[in-house]
Amino acid sequence: MRIDHLSFEFFPPKTAEGAARLRAARSRLYAHAPEFCSVTFGAGGSTQQGTLDTVLEIAAEGMRAAPHLSCIGGSRGSLRELLLRYRAQGIRRIVALRGDLPSGYGLGGELAHASDLVRFIRDETADWFHIEVAAYPEMHPQAASPAEDLRHFVAKMRSGADSAITQYFFNPDGYLRFVDEVRAAGIDAPVVPGIMPITNASQLLRFSEVCGAEVPRWLRLRLQGFGDDRASIVAFGCDVVAALCRRLLDGGAPGFHFYTLNQAEASLGVLERLAAA
Repeated sequence: MRIDHLSFEFFPPKTAEGAARLRAARSRLYAHAPEFCSVTFGAGGSTQQGTLDTVLEIAAEGMRAAPHLSCIGGSRGSLRELLLRYRAQGIRRIVALRGDLPSGYGLGGELAHASDLVRFIRDETADWFHIEVAAYPEMHPQAASPAEDLRHFVAKMRSGADSAITQYFFNPDGYLRFVDEVRAAGIDAPVVPGIMPITNASQLLRFSEVCGAEVPRWLRLRLQGFGDDRASIVAFGCDVVAALCRRLLDGGAPGFHFYTLNQAEASLGVLERLAAA
Protein backbone atom coordinates (compact mmCIF):
# COMPACT_ATOMS: atom_id res chain seq x y z
CA MET A 1 0.00 0.00 0.00
CA ARG A 2 1.22 3.51 -0.81
CA ILE A 3 2.12 5.69 2.19
CA ASP A 4 2.62 9.34 1.26
CA HIS A 5 3.89 10.45 4.66
CA LEU A 6 6.04 8.52 7.12
CA SER A 7 7.82 9.80 10.21
CA PHE A 8 9.29 8.32 13.39
CA GLU A 9 9.48 9.61 16.94
CA PHE A 10 12.33 9.00 19.38
CA PHE A 11 13.16 10.13 22.90
CA PRO A 12 16.61 11.30 24.04
CA PRO A 13 18.60 8.35 25.44
CA LYS A 14 19.91 8.70 28.97
CA THR A 15 22.96 6.43 28.71
CA ALA A 16 25.73 5.66 26.23
CA GLU A 17 24.25 2.18 25.79
CA GLY A 18 20.84 3.66 25.08
CA ALA A 19 22.36 6.03 22.53
CA ALA A 20 24.06 3.13 20.75
CA ARG A 21 20.81 1.13 20.66
CA LEU A 22 18.96 4.14 19.28
CA ARG A 23 21.53 4.64 16.52
CA ALA A 24 21.11 0.99 15.52
CA ALA A 25 17.31 1.34 15.52
CA ARG A 26 17.43 4.53 13.46
CA SER A 27 19.69 2.96 10.85
CA ARG A 28 17.11 0.23 10.28
CA LEU A 29 14.17 2.62 10.17
CA TYR A 30 15.92 4.97 7.75
CA ALA A 31 15.55 2.29 5.07
CA HIS A 32 11.92 3.42 4.79
CA ALA A 33 12.96 7.00 3.91
CA PRO A 34 10.96 8.91 6.53
CA GLU A 35 9.99 12.51 5.84
CA PHE A 36 11.43 13.44 9.25
CA CYS A 37 12.23 12.09 12.70
CA SER A 38 10.99 13.88 15.81
CA VAL A 39 12.66 13.95 19.22
CA THR A 40 10.67 14.43 22.41
CA PHE A 41 11.21 17.15 24.99
CA GLY A 42 10.95 16.26 28.69
CA ALA A 43 8.51 17.82 31.13
CA GLY A 44 9.60 21.32 32.13
CA GLY A 45 12.57 21.11 29.74
CA SER A 46 14.20 18.21 31.58
CA THR A 47 15.76 16.75 28.42
CA GLN A 48 16.55 20.00 26.63
CA GLN A 49 20.22 19.19 25.99
CA GLY A 50 19.45 15.56 25.17
CA THR A 51 16.83 16.66 22.67
CA LEU A 52 19.26 19.05 21.01
CA ASP A 53 22.05 16.45 20.89
CA THR A 54 19.78 13.79 19.38
CA VAL A 55 18.32 16.21 16.83
CA LEU A 56 21.80 17.25 15.70
CA GLU A 57 22.91 13.63 15.45
CA ILE A 58 19.91 12.76 13.26
CA ALA A 59 20.61 15.79 11.07
CA ALA A 60 24.26 14.72 10.76
CA GLU A 61 23.01 11.35 9.53
CA GLY A 62 21.33 13.11 6.62
CA MET A 63 17.76 12.99 7.93
CA ARG A 64 15.37 15.85 8.67
CA ALA A 65 14.95 16.22 12.42
CA ALA A 66 12.10 17.89 14.31
CA PRO A 67 12.61 18.72 17.99
CA HIS A 68 9.64 18.86 20.31
CA LEU A 69 9.31 22.24 21.98
CA SER A 70 7.05 22.76 24.99
CA CYS A 71 6.09 26.10 26.51
CA ILE A 72 4.83 25.18 29.99
CA GLY A 73 7.29 26.32 32.64
CA GLY A 74 9.38 28.25 30.12
CA SER A 75 9.93 31.93 29.38
CA ARG A 76 9.84 33.76 26.08
CA GLY A 77 13.56 34.33 26.48
CA SER A 78 14.42 30.66 26.93
CA LEU A 79 12.17 29.63 24.06
CA ARG A 80 13.67 32.31 21.84
CA GLU A 81 17.15 31.03 22.63
CA LEU A 82 16.18 27.47 21.70
CA LEU A 83 14.60 28.58 18.44
CA LEU A 84 17.74 30.52 17.54
CA ARG A 85 19.93 27.49 18.30
CA TYR A 86 17.82 25.21 16.14
CA ARG A 87 17.67 27.76 13.32
CA ALA A 88 21.44 28.22 13.44
CA GLN A 89 21.81 24.45 12.97
CA GLY A 90 19.55 24.45 9.92
CA ILE A 91 16.61 22.71 11.62
CA ARG A 92 13.42 23.56 9.71
CA ARG A 93 10.71 21.64 11.59
CA ILE A 94 9.31 21.97 15.14
CA VAL A 95 6.69 19.97 17.06
CA ALA A 96 5.05 22.67 19.22
CA LEU A 97 3.35 21.46 22.39
CA ARG A 98 2.02 22.90 25.61
CA GLY A 99 3.82 20.12 27.46
CA ASP A 100 3.43 18.54 30.88
CA LEU A 101 4.98 19.79 34.06
CA PRO A 102 7.29 17.51 36.02
CA SER A 103 5.93 16.12 39.28
CA GLY A 104 5.84 18.72 42.05
CA TYR A 105 6.35 21.65 39.68
CA GLY A 106 3.86 24.46 40.11
CA LEU A 107 2.11 26.17 37.24
CA GLY A 108 4.35 28.64 35.50
CA GLY A 109 5.67 29.97 32.23
CA GLU A 110 4.80 32.96 30.13
CA LEU A 111 2.90 30.99 27.46
CA ALA A 112 0.00 28.93 28.74
CA HIS A 113 -1.24 27.13 25.63
CA ALA A 114 0.17 25.47 22.53
CA SER A 115 -1.63 28.08 20.41
CA ASP A 116 0.39 30.76 22.24
CA LEU A 117 3.59 28.87 21.45
CA VAL A 118 2.71 28.50 17.77
CA ARG A 119 2.00 32.22 17.53
CA PHE A 120 5.27 33.01 19.33
CA ILE A 121 7.29 30.82 16.93
CA ARG A 122 5.68 32.54 13.95
CA ASP A 123 6.32 36.00 15.42
CA GLU A 124 9.95 35.16 16.14
CA THR A 125 10.91 33.18 13.03
CA ALA A 126 8.22 33.90 10.41
CA ASP A 127 7.97 30.88 8.09
CA TRP A 128 11.38 29.36 8.85
CA PHE A 129 9.88 26.39 10.70
CA HIS A 130 7.27 23.91 9.57
CA ILE A 131 5.19 23.69 12.75
CA GLU A 132 3.52 20.46 13.83
CA VAL A 133 0.98 20.41 16.68
CA ALA A 134 -0.77 17.63 18.56
CA ALA A 135 -4.29 16.37 17.91
CA TYR A 136 -6.45 14.12 20.08
CA PRO A 137 -9.08 12.10 18.18
CA GLU A 138 -10.36 10.66 21.47
CA MET A 139 -10.12 14.01 23.31
CA HIS A 140 -7.27 15.39 25.37
CA PRO A 141 -7.48 13.87 28.88
CA GLN A 142 -7.70 17.36 30.44
CA ALA A 143 -10.32 18.76 28.06
CA ALA A 144 -13.79 19.44 29.44
CA SER A 145 -15.56 18.08 26.34
CA PRO A 146 -14.88 16.97 22.77
CA ALA A 147 -16.30 20.27 21.51
CA GLU A 148 -13.88 22.27 23.69
CA ASP A 149 -10.99 20.09 22.60
CA LEU A 150 -11.86 20.68 18.94
CA ARG A 151 -11.96 24.44 19.54
CA HIS A 152 -8.47 24.31 21.08
CA PHE A 153 -7.17 22.32 18.12
CA VAL A 154 -8.66 24.75 15.61
CA ALA A 155 -7.10 27.63 17.56
CA LYS A 156 -3.66 25.98 17.31
CA MET A 157 -3.99 25.56 13.58
CA ARG A 158 -5.21 29.12 13.04
CA SER A 159 -2.30 30.42 15.13
CA GLY A 160 0.04 29.32 12.35
CA ALA A 161 0.56 25.55 12.52
CA ASP A 162 1.21 23.70 9.26
CA SER A 163 0.09 20.18 10.17
CA ALA A 164 -0.79 17.94 13.08
CA ILE A 165 0.16 14.57 14.56
CA THR A 166 -2.41 12.71 16.61
CA GLN A 167 -2.12 10.90 19.89
CA TYR A 168 -2.11 7.17 19.19
CA PHE A 169 -5.40 5.31 19.09
CA PHE A 170 -6.82 1.93 18.11
CA ASN A 171 -10.27 3.03 16.93
CA PRO A 172 -10.03 4.21 13.30
CA ASP A 173 -13.58 5.57 13.32
CA GLY A 174 -12.61 8.05 16.04
CA TYR A 175 -9.82 9.44 13.88
CA LEU A 176 -11.95 9.61 10.74
CA ARG A 177 -14.75 11.40 12.61
CA PHE A 178 -12.26 13.84 14.11
CA VAL A 179 -10.86 14.69 10.68
CA ASP A 180 -14.38 15.25 9.35
CA GLU A 181 -15.02 17.70 12.21
CA VAL A 182 -11.72 19.46 11.59
CA ARG A 183 -12.55 19.87 7.90
CA ALA A 184 -16.03 21.15 8.77
CA ALA A 185 -14.33 23.79 10.96
CA GLY A 186 -12.41 25.01 7.93
CA ILE A 187 -9.01 23.41 8.63
CA ASP A 188 -7.52 21.71 5.56
CA ALA A 189 -4.03 20.96 6.93
CA PRO A 190 -2.80 17.34 7.14
CA VAL A 191 -3.72 15.45 10.32
CA VAL A 192 -1.31 12.51 10.48
CA PRO A 193 -2.31 9.52 12.64
CA GLY A 194 0.10 8.71 15.44
CA ILE A 195 0.75 4.96 15.53
CA MET A 196 1.87 3.03 18.61
CA PRO A 197 3.37 -0.39 17.80
CA ILE A 198 2.58 -3.02 20.43
CA THR A 199 5.53 -4.67 22.16
CA ASN A 200 4.57 -4.85 25.83
CA ALA A 201 1.00 -5.27 27.07
CA SER A 202 1.44 -3.79 30.56
CA GLN A 203 3.42 -0.83 29.21
CA LEU A 204 0.78 -0.11 26.59
CA LEU A 205 -2.04 -0.18 29.14
CA ARG A 206 -0.05 2.09 31.48
CA PHE A 207 0.71 4.62 28.74
CA SER A 208 -2.89 4.56 27.56
CA GLU A 209 -4.27 5.22 31.04
CA VAL A 210 -2.08 8.33 31.34
CA CYS A 211 -2.72 9.80 27.89
CA GLY A 212 -6.38 8.89 27.55
CA ALA A 213 -6.02 6.52 24.60
CA GLU A 214 -8.70 3.82 24.64
CA VAL A 215 -7.52 0.23 24.34
CA PRO A 216 -10.56 -1.81 23.21
CA ARG A 217 -11.64 -4.59 25.57
CA TRP A 218 -11.06 -7.29 22.98
CA LEU A 219 -7.49 -6.08 22.45
CA ARG A 220 -6.74 -5.90 26.19
CA LEU A 221 -8.01 -9.42 26.72
CA ARG A 222 -6.07 -10.86 23.78
CA LEU A 223 -2.85 -9.19 24.95
CA GLN A 224 -3.33 -10.40 28.51
CA GLY A 225 -3.86 -13.91 27.18
CA PHE A 226 -0.28 -14.00 25.85
CA GLY A 227 1.17 -13.57 29.34
CA ASP A 228 4.93 -12.97 29.10
CA ASP A 229 5.27 -14.38 25.57
CA ARG A 230 6.80 -11.25 24.04
CA ALA A 231 7.33 -12.76 20.59
CA SER A 232 3.65 -13.60 20.31
CA ILE A 233 2.66 -10.15 21.61
CA VAL A 234 4.84 -8.43 18.99
CA ALA A 235 3.59 -10.62 16.14
CA PHE A 236 -0.05 -10.18 17.15
CA GLY A 237 0.49 -6.47 17.72
CA CYS A 238 1.98 -6.03 14.25
CA ASP A 239 -1.06 -7.72 12.72
CA VAL A 240 -3.48 -5.53 14.69
CA VAL A 241 -1.66 -2.26 14.01
CA ALA A 242 -1.16 -3.05 10.33
CA ALA A 243 -4.91 -3.69 9.99
CA LEU A 244 -5.54 -0.34 11.70
CA CYS A 245 -3.16 1.39 9.27
CA ARG A 246 -4.84 -0.19 6.26
CA ARG A 247 -8.21 1.04 7.47
CA LEU A 248 -6.81 4.54 7.96
CA LEU A 249 -5.27 4.65 4.50
CA ASP A 250 -8.54 3.46 2.99
CA GLY A 251 -10.24 6.31 4.87
CA GLY A 252 -7.89 8.93 3.42
CA ALA A 253 -5.18 9.27 6.07
CA PRO A 254 -2.06 10.95 4.62
CA GLY A 255 0.35 8.52 6.26
CA PHE A 256 1.71 7.70 9.70
CA HIS A 257 3.88 8.96 12.55
CA PHE A 258 5.28 5.99 14.49
CA TYR A 259 5.92 6.26 18.23
CA THR A 260 8.91 3.91 18.15
CA LEU A 261 9.91 3.99 21.84
CA ASN A 262 13.47 3.93 20.42
CA GLN A 263 12.95 0.46 18.97
CA ALA A 264 12.78 -0.66 15.34
CA GLU A 265 11.38 -4.19 15.44
CA ALA A 266 7.65 -3.56 15.83
CA SER A 267 7.49 -0.51 13.55
CA LEU A 268 9.30 -2.46 10.84
CA GLY A 269 6.94 -5.40 11.33
CA VAL A 270 3.93 -3.16 10.72
CA LEU A 271 5.52 -1.55 7.66
CA GLU A 272 6.45 -4.95 6.21
CA ARG A 273 2.86 -6.11 6.56
CA LEU A 274 1.62 -2.97 4.85
CA ALA A 275 4.09 -3.42 2.00
CA ALA A 276 2.85 -6.97 1.49
CA ALA A 277 -0.82 -5.94 1.37
